[in-house]
Amino acid sequence: MDQLPLTELISLVVLLVLSGFFSGSETALMTLNRYRLRHRADSGHRGAKLARALLDRPDRLIGLILLGNNFVNILASSLATVIALKLGGEGAIAIAAGLLTLVILIFAEVTPKTLAALHPEVLAYPAAYVYTPLLKVMQPVVWSVNIVTNNLLRLLGVQPDAQQGSALSREELRTVVNEAGAMIPERSRDMLLGILDLENAVVEDIMVPRNEVEGIDLQDPTDEIVAAVKRANYTRLPLFDGGIDNVIGIFHTRHTIGLLDGGEDVRERLRAIARKPYYVPEGTRLYQQLIAFQRAKERVALVVDEYGDFQGLVTLADLLEEIVGEFTTDPADAYPEIHRADDGSLLIDCSINVRELNRAMRWSLPKHGPKTLNGLIIDYLETIPHPGTSLKLYGHPLEIIQTDEKAVKTVKHLGPLPAVAAVTAGVH
Repeated sequence: MDQLPLTELISLVVLLVLSGFFSGSETALMTLNRYRLRHRADSGHRGAKLARALLDRPDRLIGLILLGNNFVNILASSLATVIALKLGGEGAIAIAAGLLTLVILIFAEVTPKTLAALHPEVLAYPAAYVYTPLLKVMQPVVWSVNIVTNNLLRLLGVQPDAQQGSALSREELRTVVNEAGAMIPERSRDMLLGILDLENAVVEDIMVPRNEVEGIDLQDPTDEIVAAVKRANYTRLPLFDGGIDNVIGIFHTRHTIGLLDGGEDVRERLRAIARKPYYVPEGTRLYQQLIAFQRAKERVALVVDEYGDFQGLVTLADLLEEIVGEFTTDPADAYPEIHRADDGSLLIDCSINVRELNRAMRWSLPKHGPKTLNGLIIDYLETIPHPGTSLKLYGHPLEIIQTDEKAVKTVKHLGPLPAVAAVTAGVH
């Protein structure tokens, strides 16, 4: 047995370190978050800029890394054979090959790749400083290898020059926002999700239905008209002439100050201050309607169906509430349709919109169908239930409390009290 070959052993260790560098840096560069990388590059980070430039041509980068990795691994294998011959003769070659395989697997593959996958930026940015000049030096060799591999890919029907878009779909972006966790406050996260929902929802989903529209009918007696304007709950009211199906305008109650107590005819005054009605189809998507409100400089729109019949009313505030939530400073007023019963349970007015109920209770009731809880219950049971009936509506236990001949009026929630609903109901 010859003397221990220290030079060869030190060289072998250096080759194993290089092999680990190539393996780990490959994983680090390929697992970098592309959006964080772009942000840091745009912010002036030198390493991020170099890494982004390398990843713009992944075929060249992979070719360079594999070229270097295979070179050092083969060289390490040859050197291990030389060491084995010096230490134990031909019989030690097989042992050296087995040991080298185990060492490479643990210290040059699994460990650096796992570390790089967990902390890609730690290795990727320094590696970019190494690969950028190395790619220029090895350009002829890398170019030759890429020519062969790209032609092989084309034979298999793959176009290596076709870059797959990295843009996120709406659902993928929703997942990113949901998984942001503590990085985005819950309130901001809800607002971002609300903006994404504008694409899926239509005006019909959030409009005030015609049976709940508050307005002024010019055919009513004068004293009733004046009283109705004074006790109005809204600043903008539709003006009817002979019924809700004949809307002649929208007026602002602020403009009626001083006009209802004079001697002139109240009806003519209301006609004079009323603006021409602004109609929108019930199937208009919310984000389109938001833009339409901006362009038309309107705040209130009358919703009509495909036959032109009046179906309801939608306001700019309704649209904004889909993004920022209810405009109220008191949490108990956020959802007046939900309130606390004496026994501690929640009573829900079934006229509440399904979208609002989902937001208030953190439920996932289907939104493509009936727009109110009443409609959802009737559609689910296919009948108008009697008071006392219990049901599990898409996993949520409810008890029918009040009905009439046409609709379900009130239900009681029998399950555990959600945190958001507890605040809504005034529970602190």
